[in-house]
Amino acid sequence: MPKIKIKTKGHYDFIDITDEVAGIVKKSVVKDGVVVVFVAGSTAAITTMEYESGFINDIKETLEKLAPENADYKHHQRWDDRNGAAHIKSALIGADVAVPIEKGELSLGTWQKIVLIDFDEKPREREILISLLKG
Repeated sequence: MPKIKIKTKGHYDFIDITDEVAGIVKKSVVKDGVVVVFVAGSTAAITTMEYESGFINDIKETLEKLAPENADYKHHQRWDDRNGAAHIKSALIGADVAVPIEKGELSLGTWQKIVLIDFDEKPREREILISLLKG
């Protein structure tokens, strides 16, 4: 199974991985089907979005209202760490996306990108698994 490894900074690190995924799709034998992009870990997420600074700030502000980093979570008490908000944000957005493949290309909208978001409290190395399904 193809994998992408990425070093992240944590604390809302948004990384566009579209080109890496598209490269894996292009090299594969799958010309029509679906690619599933999955991040292994419970404090990061994979989504599709318009990858631009204004929208990134909008997402940060919205998620911070839903799960502020400085709140006191039960998770902190159980594990003696400070990444409870990261777990909540990851669960809200999700760990994977499925993107159709047509004629060997990703079927994304004009401004749509595949993005890894790391919410953890510290830098990490993330492993993203790529699964190609023939249509």
